[in-house]
Amino acid sequence: MGYRDSWRSGKFYGQQVDLIFDLLEKYFRRNTKKLEEYLIVCERLGKTPDPNKMPVNMGIFPYEVQLAFLLHNLMPDRWDGMSGSYLGKDWSSVDALLKAYKIKDAITVLFFLKVVDNLNSKILNEDLDEKRKKEEKKGMNPGKMNFPKNT
Repeated sequence: MGYRDSWRSGKFYGQQVDLIFDLLEKYFRRNTKKLEEYLIVCERLGKTPDPNKMPVNMGIFPYEVQLAFLLHNLMPDRWDGMSGSYLGKDWSSVDALLKAYKIKDAITVLFFLKVVDNLNSKILNEDLDEKRKKEEKKGMNPGKMNFPKNT
């Protein structure tokens, strides 16, 4: 990720982290399209690919962020049983995973793991809320009474 010993390199490190935050936000917002699909569509339309609209590929992230994604995928999910909301990952297995993969810069990986978990939880819950609202609108008829159906 870079060295953070002096003021100048610390400032550079901060800029790197901000850039990674932006890339992670793009990754979670635009993960529906693959990079290859985007490039094929641009080629067919005869357009030049726009880096700002391009889906983010995992290879663009630094090694520590890629490790964070690896650990994030291996950790079990937690769901709220009553509301069906996603609560994030179960962090009880993190220490064992860090040891199993012999991760040297655990502090940086854990930092980005937390960022990935927060963004993932936020996006999942937003999607679930949208689906619930659509289902509520489907079930509601303004002129009629809505009674439960007998099965």
